[in-house]
Amino acid sequence: MSVRQTLLAATIVSIAAFAMSPASSQTLRYANQGDLKSLDPYTLKESTTIAHHAHFYEGLTTRDKDLKIIPALAESWETPEPTRWRFHLRKGVKFHNGDPFTADDVIFSADRVRAKGSNFGTNVPVDAKFIKIDDYTVDVKLDAPNPILISQWDGWYIMDKKWCEENNSVAPTPASATTPSYASLHENGTGPFIVESHQPGVKTVFKANPNWWRKPEHNLKEIIFTPIASEATRVAALLSGEVDVIEPVPIQDIARVNASPNAQVLVGPELRTIFLGMDQSRDELLYSNVKGKNPFKDIRVREAFFKAIDVDLIKNRVMRGLSTPSALMIAPQLFALSKDFTRPKFDPDGAKKLLAEAGYPDGFELTMDCPNDRYVNDSAICQAVVGMLARIGVKVDLLAQPKQQYFAKVLKPGGFQTSFYLLGWTPATMDSQNVLYDIMGCRDDPKSPRGEANLGGYCNKQMDAIADKVLLETDTAKRDQLIKQAFEIAAKDYAYIPLHQQALAWGVSKKVKLTQRADNEVLLYWATKQEE
Repeated sequence: MSVRQTLLAATIVSIAAFAMSPASSQTLRYANQGDLKSLDPYTLKESTTIAHHAHFYEGLTTRDKDLKIIPALAESWETPEPTRWRFHLRKGVKFHNGDPFTADDVIFSADRVRAKGSNFGTNVPVDAKFIKIDDYTVDVKLDAPNPILISQWDGWYIMDKKWCEENNSVAPTPASATTPSYASLHENGTGPFIVESHQPGVKTVFKANPNWWRKPEHNLKEIIFTPIASEATRVAALLSGEVDVIEPVPIQDIARVNASPNAQVLVGPELRTIFLGMDQSRDELLYSNVKGKNPFKDIRVREAFFKAIDVDLIKNRVMRGLSTPSALMIAPQLFALSKDFTRPKFDPDGAKKLLAEAGYPDGFELTMDCPNDRYVNDSAICQAVVGMLARIGVKVDLLAQPKQQYFAKVLKPGGFQTSFYLLGWTPATMDSQNVLYDIMGCRDDPKSPRGEANLGGYCNKQMDAIADKVLLETDTAKRDQLIKQAFEIAAKDYAYIPLHQQALAWGVSKKVKLTQRADNEVLLYWATKQEE
């Protein structure tokens, strides 16, 4: 089948999905460029997937419309001593199948989320021991104080122990799984919606949960989610009224949507940082014509790649002004001392000189992995990077693919399968320690979840030691100085190539009111739709 035939088939499927959906003033239709593959909440730590799961699963804590941590399945908590937290669970909560929510489910979920195959291992610290005091009280004992423990829990949802055991779903479903598990095709959460049907790649239907413990802020009877990869089809569906919410709106279509009589674009700054990573751990790159060694182990090569990337050109031409070039791997809103860092200047001539000094006067070849339906203009950014690197003699074979295939490849067990890649990261904790631990931490200890999202294997033990101090430090000024030291080390190492923070762009029907958070999670349990 040709590319054109494939796109046409996808468009027909999308239109057919709309046509088969019953009309209702309280039915909200949502379309995203990416798919919802798995309903298992521990499969993929990716904010769009996490947001989908938030409609039917819940954690002990959650975040409000301003990203403040508030109680959820735990109605309150305290720290009787620095290394012990006590959580008082909400009584009377039931899972969608009627099973009662108790402390047993919390302890089970704490074990499951840290088991092999989970992509959320860093959300619950390895040293955390969950102890059942009674059916509605759980203690968490730590080896050392952790002032940001509950900040780390964002996106960690509680599962029904009994349901998982009955359905052979005690083990989490890995992102690379080729055969779906029961938990990846079905859900049993406590949240505001119940999944009535789930057809990966086609459509997922959510029905309002009439027995939700919390008073709903939405007025919806159902949500119909349809993945629409084609930008033109997605925008056309919004403008025609076939869908009520789309994410994202292509940058080039923002003005057209805003000029329409029935839709508008919600825009705002996002906390996600888009960056490039390099395999620095293997002795030989997986996908390169350089044999017997790994060019990225040479700091001169990493510096050359960094200086070859023109982030202003990406901002102006690819992102059409809707991005903020970054010197750090974290948004400036989340780190007070980010103003102390300056990005090295774009210098292609200097980059060519560095490559020559490293022994690559004619450059070399390698493959770049990139999603094409996850971030704003992701494949276009990667294409721009390919062109920039060509100017310094580096020939890049771009492998851009849908996020499900992309993440299954790069997160493959036994070693991440990529040599050079684009990724985006919003720290779930809204804190630098998350970036230092998850993205930049050494992943050389198989017993530790440190570096869980460190696809390139960058490792600096000095920085790890500082990151551990950051976790324990409660004095804000001292903590910020430690974070600064860690980022300075990474900058000197040219560990990563931060590009920018992208802008949010959600297309919303004028009949719909919806809260937009800076973490880019589209949470429709805050949506209201006018009666027709």
